[in-house]
Amino acid sequence: MTDELVTREDRAVDAPDPEIARRNTAVIWVLIVAAFVVILNETVMGVAIPHLMEDLGITAIAAQWLTTAFLLTMSVVIPVTGFLLRRFHTRPIFLSAMSLFVGGTLIAALAPGFEVLLVARVVQASGTAIMLPLLITTVMQLEPPETRGRRMGSISVVIAVAPAIGPTMSGLILSVLPWRFMFVFVLPIAATVLALGWRLMRNVTEPSDAPLDVLSVVLAALGFGGVVLGLSRIGEAGGDGVPTSAFASLGVGVGVLALFVWRQIVLQRIDDALLDLRTFRVPTFAVSIVMFVILMMSLFGMIILLPLFMQGVLGLSVLQSGLLLLPGGLLMGLCAPAVGRAVDRIGPRPLLIPGAALVAGVLWTLSFLLSETTPWWALLACHVVLSAGLALMFTPLFAASLGSLPPRLYAYGSATVSTIQQVAGAAGTALFVSTMAAVAASQEAAGAAEAAAQASGIRAAYLIAAILASGAVVAACFIQRPLDAPGPEHAGH
Repeated sequence: MTDELVTREDRAVDAPDPEIARRNTAVIWVLIVAAFVVILNETVMGVAIPHLMEDLGITAIAAQWLTTAFLLTMSVVIPVTGFLLRRFHTRPIFLSAMSLFVGGTLIAALAPGFEVLLVARVVQASGTAIMLPLLITTVMQLEPPETRGRRMGSISVVIAVAPAIGPTMSGLILSVLPWRFMFVFVLPIAATVLALGWRLMRNVTEPSDAPLDVLSVVLAALGFGGVVLGLSRIGEAGGDGVPTSAFASLGVGVGVLALFVWRQIVLQRIDDALLDLRTFRVPTFAVSIVMFVILMMSLFGMIILLPLFMQGVLGLSVLQSGLLLLPGGLLMGLCAPAVGRAVDRIGPRPLLIPGAALVAGVLWTLSFLLSETTPWWALLACHVVLSAGLALMFTPLFAASLGSLPPRLYAYGSATVSTIQQVAGAAGTALFVSTMAAVAASQEAAGAAEAAAQASGIRAAYLIAAILASGAVVAACFIQRPLDAPGPEHAGH
């Protein structure tokens, strides 16, 4: 590796006795189930926009804020989780996060109008933002290196499958019930998880007297919030009449982020940083973050563009398009445990390279295949293969990126990964939707039919995604097996 950051002493994980091991396993599974529930909720709102516009009497821009506000809150809260995980015990953090989510879900189910529903989404997002970094950090601290890949496979189910089946679930609900039932359905599940956590959750980490730099919190909120807001507004406009405020927000966000980075570099010299950026001095972590960006952009491109194509070009219903996406989401979940065991056995690189190649291959295929005559089964096949490629990438990336860090940086690493996911998701949405809309508009201006123009726009968006994914194939070659991982490669690192 690079410097004194990564040493064996840093990585020592004492093997717990059987009773502690059972306690740790219970804690991890409570966190996994909770994270799945809260992240599933993150993507249910997209297909509900038309229903909300009609029932609440609001514009499309106002309705879109129910998603934008959620992403904004996530991007503001997640960078602070590194401090929270260092400063407080596991149990109160979990109970606070899950209580926020349950409370937000209850408010949403009972919301009399748009304003209350918007507040509910912000409350939900506040709990969601804490849960995933808490899960990842806890796994890295409790799980021994020889079984860490297996646990990361379970986390991959949370990260990849929950967002993929969210639109399908909401499509099924909205086909027969009003929009409130999206929250009515989730509420008893979330409440059960909270009750389970109240009973089983234990304090499994030792907090430290970590300081909180208020200026860093403000800079993180303005920086990440500005970037996500700008990208979200560009994506909402779809490249057509993007408001100046979107570019202004993006510009301010980037500028403030530069100040945030400078502030962290200064503070980390005395171990007072809100988000310690020394994680990027570890090459495997830095390369993994680049791959995470590409991966999340590809995932959100799949979630957004394929339904648009199915409904706008092929004329399928929301329910039909959701059902076509379901097999791929389920495949990712089924593959995750086997991929996790393979990571423990052979390391991340032998899985990442073919996974990235599959993702890139499918995206290249979609950039040429899609037209008004594309059969539905071809889309299903592409989506299943793409999901298999993503399944081969998520678990190895988690294991390699966070496993390459010393334990004292786990909380910062998990907060960084979670933040990058939100920013990359917003960036992928803005890039792909804007490209699709711009190309479609130029095609229509040239006399093409609406469906043909939209198909051309989506092909162009997938072409950009394919180019990005091809870079991930190259990056995968530079991912190293974590130093503390068992196996034949260990001696060579």
